Amino acid sequence: MISKDSVAHVAGLAKLAFSEDELQQYTAQLDEILNMVAQLETVDTTGVPVTTQSIHLENVMREDVAVNDTDVQDLLANVPTKKGTLIQVPSIIDKEDD
Repeated sequence: MISKDSVAHVAGLAKLAFSEDELQQYTAQLDEILNMVAQLETVDTTGVPVTTQSIHLENVMREDVAVNDTDVQDLLANVPTKKGTLIQVPSIIDKEDD
């Protein structure tokens, strides 16, 4: 059984503030959950295959194929400053003399 002090400690770590009534309620609920987990631990799972997902999923994405169907000038139409086909951006690194 989990103690009220343990629940209060974990609540404090999570920066949660509970009233005395809430603390009592959550202690009882958490104790019930832990008892259910303990009950599940007693189930013999020998020979049961590991389940990583409950439904079979397939990758439905298409192959990643590069295509050249957009003109570079169209891509650069809204760029404020450019040099040729490169986008010019402000420097963010200060160059210091070593």
